[in-house]
Order: sequence, then C-alpha cells, then structure tokens
Amino acid sequence: MTSRRSFLKATGTASLAMGLGANILLGKSNSLANGIIPDDLTKGLPNLLDSDFLARQNMARKWLVELEIDALFVEGGVNMNYFMDTSWWMSERMFGFVLSPDHDPIWICPAFELKRAKELIRFGRDIRTWEEHESPFKLLSGIMKDIGKPGGKLGVGPNVRNFMTEGIRKDTALHLVNGAPVTENTRAVKTEKEIRYLDVANRITKLAYRDAFGQLQEGMSRGDLSTNIRNAHTKYGAAGGGSGLFGSASAFPHGTKEHKPLREGDIILVDGGCSVKGYRSDVSRTIVFGQANKKQREVFEVVREAHAAAFRVIKSGLPCREADMAARKIVEKAGHGAGYETFAHRLGHGIGMEGHEFPYLVGSNWLKMQAGMTFTNEPGIYLYGEFGVRIEDSFAVTENGYHVFGEMLSTSIETPFG
Repeated sequence: MTSRRSFLKATGTASLAMGLGANILLGKSNSLANGIIPDDLTKGLPNLLDSDFLARQNMARKWLVELEIDALFVEGGVNMNYFMDTSWWMSERMFGFVLSPDHDPIWICPAFELKRAKELIRFGRDIRTWEEHESPFKLLSGIMKDIGKPGGKLGVGPNVRNFMTEGIRKDTALHLVNGAPVTENTRAVKTEKEIRYLDVANRITKLAYRDAFGQLQEGMSRGDLSTNIRNAHTKYGAAGGGSGLFGSASAFPHGTKEHKPLREGDIILVDGGCSVKGYRSDVSRTIVFGQANKKQREVFEVVREAHAAAFRVIKSGLPCREADMAARKIVEKAGHGAGYETFAHRLGHGIGMEGHEFPYLVGSNWLKMQAGMTFTNEPGIYLYGEFGVRIEDSFAVTENGYHVFGEMLSTSIETPFG
C-alpha cells in the first residue's frame, strides 16, 4: 500500500488539467507512420502506477474542499476502480471507502470478507468491519467523527445504490449530499496516459470496422457482420465489437428487432467499440453496400457537414451546448427539420472508463470545455421507413481545438476512413 502522505511529500498535489497536442496523443510507432499496422496495437502502452491513482485521489480532495463537502463515500463499480484500483462486486452487503481532504482512505467491509479485502485494497490501511447482524451504515458515523467531522456533510457517490443511501439516512445523523460533482469533475479531465489509451482503443475499432467492411457479402446477417467486427478487434489486441443495422433498420438509432439480410443498395450503420486498459472507444460509421443513391448521398453529406461544423467550433473554453447547436444548425438549414425531428439525440457524450459519462454535448449544458476533456461527436439523421445515417468519432479537447482519437475520419460515403 502507498500512503497519501508519502506521495505528497515526493510529488506535491497533482493537477490533472493540461494542454494537449496531437504529438503526445498518438505516440505513433515507426510501423504506424509507415502504414504498416501491427496485429496488437496495445503492446508497449504504459500501465497506470500508484502515482496515477494518488493523483486522482488528491484531485478529488481538492474538489471536496472546493465544494465544501467533508467526505465522499464510494461503493464498488467504476469509481472504485478509478480512484483505488480495486474491483469489488456490488452485492447487498456494503463495501466501500470514505475519502476526505486530510486523511488516507478509510474502508467499510463485511467482517467475513476482511482477508480478501486486504488482498485487494492498495490504498488505505484502516478497514472497518461489520458482522452480519450489524448495521454497516453506523460505521460511517464513527468515521466522520474520527476525521473531525461528526454529523458532517457526506457526499454520496453517483453509483451508490438507493438502499444504501436510505440506510445511511436511517442509521446516522449525517448530512447527505450529492457526491457526483466530486467524481465527475475529477474524471472529466483526462491525463496523458488516459488520452493515449483512448486513442489506441478508437484506432483499433476503426481498423476492425475497415477489416469487416472488406468482408461484406449479399445475404449476410447482422450477426455475421458482428462476428467479423469482434474477430478483427481481437486481432488488433482488444476485446470489443460492433452492431450493424441494414437498410430501413438503420433509422433506429440504437437498433430494432428487425433482422433482414444484407441487400444491394442497403445503408449499413455500424456502432460499437472496445476497451484498452479499461478505457472505451465509441465509433459509428455509415456506408452503402453497392452504389449509393442520390438521397442516401445527400443525407450523408448533411451529416458529414454537421460533424465537421461541430469540430470547427470546439476548443477549450467553449460551452458544451455550442457544439451541439453548430451541428444542429446544419441539419436544420438543409431542410431536415428543426430540433430533434430527424437529428433525434444530443451531439455527444463524455467518454473514458465508461462508454457514456459526464459531461455531455447537449443544448442545455453551459459547462465550458477544458483541454483534456473527451467526448464523442455523433450527429445523425434518421428517416423511419427509409434509412439512417450517423458518423461518430471520439476526441479530446485541446487548448485551441481538438484531436480525433484514432484519426481515420470519414470523408465520403465511399471512404468511411479517409
């Protein structure tokens, strides 16, 4: 275990915000630069170190102070992995940690799981246990007293389940508040390592799609395409996949029960991704099997221009809503309806350890982007009974613009990877 104090003495409190340039994002090898694609693109990626997790904990402590929250409680799930490098299944028994500004993490654990917990917990030596007939929630009162905040303000992590929150309310006198601003603001700005993982993950998914598109055959099923995409992901070193929608089914943004075999002239809309070092890709591509007709080509070009319009405005300091509005104006100007009439969803979402995470590119979000925030840019037009088109690329915000993860932008309906 590494203590917070020893890390602070060695490095000082870390700041995760940074300016990002394409040269540090890709870390390209000579083989990639020469157009030679190795089978496993994940080889040579750096691992996360204790210092990375301690920096995350210290950033969360800064947010606790900023938001005037005395401590944060987190149970099993992505946030536990993110802050503590600890995985624990979410059962009916309380297991989690309390993080406060001036103390190492304090854990709550079922007594019979203590030996296992000691094997897994890497940060914080104080593990408080409860027997099966006891209330684990009461342990929080003792923890808050020991950190000098009896009856204080406890932030509840966004993934803490309702029965635990209600149990804390019933068995303690603590003032419970929403802890999501602490976890979300900490996770929103990615480090150089996280950016690199995301870049490689998205590159792999794009290469996997490209390989699978080269195997299209008339009469194949959606399942056949999914199998080819999954196998290609494995070839490039990641577990992942993608789902394809053919013809009129492509008008359903997240799919339909309709299953028709691939036919000449069908739109194919593929969406999917993979995980590299715990970080997700999310990519959508739209192509036509055979020759695109006039309407397919026209709608595709509107979506491509909406995608480009969003990228033209993106930079650090831009309110998230402005990117959504820039793309939506293109769709409306082209005569495809205002608001969500055919462009039926927000422009994009945050991406990192979860495929969808804070913050969001939507018209109601005035939050200003920061360098190191990561999002998807995925405008679409959906014409029920006919077809749908979506183009999606994940990217990092930089001080003066953006960097597209995995590059390979779609430049036309015939060239989905540039």
